[in-house]
Amino acid sequence: MEDLSNYRKSYEKSQLLESTIPEDPINLFHRWFYETKESGGVDEVNAMTVATIGLDGFPKSRVVLLKKFNEDGFIFYTNYNSEKGKAILNNPNICLSFFWHSMERQVIIKGIAEKTSNAISDAYFESRPDGSKLGAIVSPQSDIIPSRDYLDAKLKELEKLYEGKEIPRPINWGGFLVRPLEVEFWQGRPNRLHDRIRYKLQDDFNWKIDRLSP
Repeated sequence: MEDLSNYRKSYEKSQLLESTIPEDPINLFHRWFYETKESGGVDEVNAMTVATIGLDGFPKSRVVLLKKFNEDGFIFYTNYNSEKGKAILNNPNICLSFFWHSMERQVIIKGIAEKTSNAISDAYFESRPDGSKLGAIVSPQSDIIPSRDYLDAKLKELEKLYEGKEIPRPINWGGFLVRPLEVEFWQGRPNRLHDRIRYKLQDDFNWKIDRLSP
């Protein structure tokens, strides 16, 4: 067994203080997102972990790409018939997390997911390259398949079928909007005394801000 107990790092790049944060978490997320993007230290700043409770009762996490965020919440796209999609439709309480290692930052979002409108899903699907559109049609996401050749053969068939034609969005593919109920911002600090600021949505739709012990 490999001993990792001596893997240590001192976090000293920034700080997170109540005196410099906005009243709502979306504004702070916006600030951190673009600071991370401009830093150039993260290849895909929109990569996030989505954690769900599966139909088997077990939690499961996977990395997907955030495609939009605004005052309503956070949007990503998937196959609704996938393991992830079925889990969300069965239990919409999910968690999103971002880890921006170069900035020594994490953001953890608890929220409730709902399908986006057909218009929003259609607009995003239309913006995708043709290869990605066909991939969404080809893949029975999370199903058992016989081989890689099976996928490649199906893709070639569809390339011929839709050559020169508009590629429609599958009805089982679209977006989820995650409306946040709780957002925690984590900033690494020296001596493991990290800054943790939590925004929690109240009944009057204002955000309560608390500092959590590291």
